[in-house]
Amino acid sequence: MSEKTLDAAELRRRTQELLAAHPPARTDRLDFLKARFDAGLAWVHYPEGLGGLGAPRALQAAVEAELEAAGAPDNDPRRIGIGLGMAAPTVLRYGTEEQKRRFLRPLWVGEEVWCQLFSEPGAGSDLAALGTRAVRESGGDWVVNGQKVWTSSAHVARWAILIARTDPDVPKHAGITYFVCDMSDPGVEVRPLRQLTGEAEFNEVFLTDVRIPDAHRLGEIGDGWRVAQTTLMNERVSIGGMRLPREGGMIGPVSRTWRERPALRTHDLHQRLLTLWVEAEVARLTAERLRQQLVAGQPGYEGSGMKLSFARLNQEISGLEVELRGEEGLLYDDWTMRRPALVDFTGRDAGYRYLRSKGNSIEGGTSEVLLNIVAERVLGLPSEPRTDKDVAWKDLTR
Repeated sequence: MSEKTLDAAELRRRTQELLAAHPPARTDRLDFLKARFDAGLAWVHYPEGLGGLGAPRALQAAVEAELEAAGAPDNDPRRIGIGLGMAAPTVLRYGTEEQKRRFLRPLWVGEEVWCQLFSEPGAGSDLAALGTRAVRESGGDWVVNGQKVWTSSAHVARWAILIARTDPDVPKHAGITYFVCDMSDPGVEVRPLRQLTGEAEFNEVFLTDVRIPDAHRLGEIGDGWRVAQTTLMNERVSIGGMRLPREGGMIGPVSRTWRERPALRTHDLHQRLLTLWVEAEVARLTAERLRQQLVAGQPGYEGSGMKLSFARLNQEISGLEVELRGEEGLLYDDWTMRRPALVDFTGRDAGYRYLRSKGNSIEGGTSEVLLNIVAERVLGLPSEPRTDKDVAWKDLTR
């Protein structure tokens, strides 16, 4: 960058230049997004050449306001949320320059969808116990075999962030390496997992002799657990700290029903709604503060607390909504087996919200695990006794 100060006025000027050169009404959506990325207006806090300008993160709002006012297209962030919220920050922090230039642009514009191959049938809450193996061949490539589960978007993903065991002879946290996996490899098999909602938004993924070049490794061999912490902390912020307007999210539909249908009201339901409304607003403002803290650097463990709050509130609010609607709340709009590309909490009925929110306390880190993280890493309480931390993974009881 030149020495010229990058303030909000300068970013607005650059945004106006982008709009003048690529009028949204006459420019192909993908072409506009690529031009925006190349102008450094995708993530203004990212480095130049990688979608940003090295500007303060807080100035992104000035860019978004100008683009929204002009009717410019966005990159459909809900569809590519795993790429934006989890893969991109990890690639930026640990990727080589070649990896950053290869992956970040198509990720941000939405040309390539990402998924996360972390959890396994025997390694969910205890993720470090994972057993998927990556063995390096003499030519340098890695051959991966194993099974992953609860994989959102695997059925539409081009790439996956993957952690696998590369050394079974050391303690479980030390023998993990982090990779970028090509989901089009013939050894990748994606099977739908039908959920309580009737949909198959999640998948299980079987990896059979999947070949990954060493050039697609993120971080050092055996350092995958540390790399994964960047992914997981960003995941919890992206789930629990999403930007919402007042009465955004789950509290919105139940508040509208309360106002529009006074015949459904009772004193008890009123008291519960008031309590949850206040808690939802506190969570929204806390999430805003958390996002502002990100301006200073990487997310901390506070994101675990936000994700905990997100799960609890969604489950309590959706339960209240079903009660408020009475018999109508027991209806369900569509049990058709579908494989959606995203989750739409507010675009469906109360029954869907009630059922889907049950997964909020499991996905993105179970509430039980997150309570431990908050207790130990945020509050500084003593750790739970763990007898397996210094035992080689191969010697653990499974």
